[in-house]
Amino acid sequence: MEQVLEVYQAPYDETIPLVCFDEGTKQLVGEKRSPLPMKVGQSQRYDYEYERHGTSNIFMFFEPLSGWRHAKVTDRRTMVDFAHCMKWLVDEAYPSAEKVRLVMDNLNTHKLASLYEAFAPSEALRIAQKLEIIYTPKHGSWLNMAEIELNVLGSQCLDRRIADKTSLISEVAAWEKIRNETAATVNWRFTTKDARIKLKGLYPTF
Repeated sequence: MEQVLEVYQAPYDETIPLVCFDEGTKQLVGEKRSPLPMKVGQSQRYDYEYERHGTSNIFMFFEPLSGWRHAKVTDRRTMVDFAHCMKWLVDEAYPSAEKVRLVMDNLNTHKLASLYEAFAPSEALRIAQKLEIIYTPKHGSWLNMAEIELNVLGSQCLDRRIADKTSLISEVAAWEKIRNETAATVNWRFTTKDARIKLKGLYPTF
């Protein structure tokens, strides 16, 4: 935990950017009947019945110190999907960085071994050497600011019925553009000093 909190306190360094990474799922839901349009004094109304159209996965990249994020919509969240996200991160998002400091949880696919599932060993090693991974502790995913950003995405963009992946990609991209243009970020205040006081029960006694 303290390792995560310490990197959050470190000053901005464009050669070693700090990026938080997480993922979430969106159920694709369509209408069985056309909604009733808005009227004066009455909002648009939807039928309670709906059609399920499967799910899509959303990978979230979030650099809190610059207020930049990128949400990638995929069909699945396999090891190969994760590996391609990491390649995109080091080759396209931060091609000139010495390393990318990556905060994420311990999900079973969030391993450097996933790179070897998707790429030749030499390519997997090249990508791995560009990453400095910092895992949040077990039951400590709340320390990952990308999880906060996913919650913002959910409340601002995904709290309604979206029927298909194409529409989801379009809606998420529009949300991302607005958030990046305003450089919206997380006002993180929880520090190592706070942890040692408020979570002292988790520390060993000497």
